[in-house]
Amino acid sequence: MFGFRLSVKKVAGVLLAGSIASGAVAIQAQTTRRTRRESSANRKARVERTIAETYSHRFEVAGGGGYIRFQPGSILQKNNEVTFFMTATYFLNPKLGIIGDIRGMYGNAKIGNNTCTNNCPPPFLPFNPQISEYPFLGGVAYRLYAKEKIAVTATAEGGVALGKFDGAAKGLTSAELGVWQSTTKPAFSLGANIDYNFYPNLAFRVSPTYVGTFFRLDPTDTTHGPPGTIQNNFGFNAGIVYRFGKIK
Repeated sequence: MFGFRLSVKKVAGVLLAGSIASGAVAIQAQTTRRTRRESSANRKARVERTIAETYSHRFEVAGGGGYIRFQPGSILQKNNEVTFFMTATYFLNPKLGIIGDIRGMYGNAKIGNNTCTNNCPPPFLPFNPQISEYPFLGGVAYRLYAKEKIAVTATAEGGVALGKFDGAAKGLTSAELGVWQSTTKPAFSLGANIDYNFYPNLAFRVSPTYVGTFFRLDPTDTTHGPPGTIQNNFGFNAGIVYRFGKIK
């Protein structure tokens, strides 16, 4: 009889210990789930704070280089050009900003053989004179997408472009080469800034861009096709963005 009571007590003790252990495991699981929920909430709050800090800056300055295809004359093929850009943006609010933009584009025109047939200069060997264009633009920027690491901003700008087309022409004129006349003409640009944020105030930018220019041939040039309409130039820029100041 005594042995039976002892066995009952042992069984009861084992059951009690198991129940306590199960309860502890359940409490620990609930605590873990709660901690995970709190960590997720904290992470979301941190991301929201970072986004707010990143896109509440009043000013953005950016600079770098890139590439563009440019047509140097009415009947000349397009040439490759390297570019630089310097941009400053003043944000009226986290989405809308005002842009000031300076660019430079440098390449070599492919003029080929001297095909002039009327009032021609002496024949010359084919060469590729260096040309350059300098757009000075202003316009608006509008953020279409703004997350912790990525932002996409559409841009539209207008202004003028200074063209230098016969500075390295070996004494020949732009009319003799068939390139545009060196002058200043209207220009405009459409593009998109794609930013990857390293920090709220520092980012890497890639910008697909279109630049429209209105250069024309020298009025005395009657041998190299129509005087010129709009030149449709496509390329991209890449560089670094620095943000500062705060939108009040």
